[in-house]
Amino acid sequence: MKVIFLNDVKNQGKKGEVKNVATGYAQNFLIKKGLAEEATPGNLQKLKEHNEQVAEEKEQELVDAQLLKKELESKEVEIKTKSGEGGRLFGSISSKQVVEAFSKQHDLKIDKRKLDMEQPLKSLGYHKINAKLHPKVTAEIKVHVAEK
Repeated sequence: MKVIFLNDVKNQGKKGEVKNVATGYAQNFLIKKGLAEEATPGNLQKLKEHNEQVAEEKEQELVDAQLLKKELESKEVEIKTKSGEGGRLFGSISSKQVVEAFSKQHDLKIDKRKLDMEQPLKSLGYHKINAKLHPKVTAEIKVHVAEK
């Protein structure tokens, strides 16, 4: 019997897959527990429409990420802080502070978890930070740390 999986089932199939399984297994377990539905022409059409919608959403996310990348790379953010001798900061600049500065200065919302900062910024000057906006899109953000 052909079924469409509604959830991942270990050793059988993943959500959205269409597979042949034993009739008894399908009727008595998969369909009864709501893990799958019979692959009728109507259900296959719904699955096709759902997959097309998901593909469109993913494509739109990619386009949005590319637009955000262009906007981020064209702008620079300045953070003022206290520093000591040799350009060393008192404390450090975290990803949270970078995101807040972008929000205040350019009205752009970025998730701080998307910033690829191995360590906080600890010196004055210009720094470049990578932001992973999408699995296929990475932006380079310019941060200027200046003395207060």
